[in-house]
Amino acid sequence: MLNIGYHLSISNGFEAIGKQAIEINANTFQFFTRNPRGGAARKIEQADVDALKKLMAENGFSQILAHAPYTMNLCSAKSETREFAFNTLSDDLQRMEYLPGNLYNFHPGSHTGQGVETGIEQIISALNKAMFPEMKTTVLLETMAGKGTEVGSRFEELAEIIDGVELKDKIGVCLDTCHIFDAGYDIVNRLDDVLNEFDRVIGLERLKAIHLNDSMNYLGCHKDRHQKIGEGGIGLEAFERIINNAHLKSLPFFLETPNDIDGYAYEIRLLRDLAK
Repeated sequence: MLNIGYHLSISNGFEAIGKQAIEINANTFQFFTRNPRGGAARKIEQADVDALKKLMAENGFSQILAHAPYTMNLCSAKSETREFAFNTLSDDLQRMEYLPGNLYNFHPGSHTGQGVETGIEQIISALNKAMFPEMKTTVLLETMAGKGTEVGSRFEELAEIIDGVELKDKIGVCLDTCHIFDAGYDIVNRLDDVLNEFDRVIGLERLKAIHLNDSMNYLGCHKDRHQKIGEGGIGLEAFERIINNAHLKSLPFFLETPNDIDGYAYEIRLLRDLAK
């Protein structure tokens, strides 16, 4: 069965988003831990969390994914920005213990002129301070498009971060189809080659989730502009191959396409029809 969901807000609580997911035939979802531009996180109510867990168990949900705010930059040249990012990361990982056994995804960050190696060192340092042995969450590094001074557009950069993380059983990767296509990995014509390269550099056992997005741009553009499934540079035939690939088909897929709820419902139906 295809494990597929979409991105939604927890402003109305966890139980509400679980019910919304079920209404459009999703069996997973992604949510921001707080406002995507930063700020305080919503207070967690145990009864609300318990209601979501019950819904998930009764409806065969796969793992769900929490997404860190976009403003969380662990490798900024500004120390105050790095401090804000570390505090956000630490708080989020503690809060994720309300939903044990799930996934937490973040953009590695932008080194803002310091250089990739310095950025990688700062990301590793923050992760090693924030992660803790008792945590039940797997932290995911997201593959990036490579715009500006982003870290993580090459598999080698993600591998270097993983190599430096002490709790290696709690670290993995979320592959974003738009991002890696924009970064220059040809998942349209060379999907198997790209996955073989990922396996060689990082290891496919580290791949825990997929952000399923088409791209408004072309291969290697380094732009990061998401498009609806089948309406961009990647195209519907490539997505059919992606969701049915033997290495990927059992993973949770999360839509981040420019859609409203009806648009997500349509894409979920479309992809379920293509799943073999």
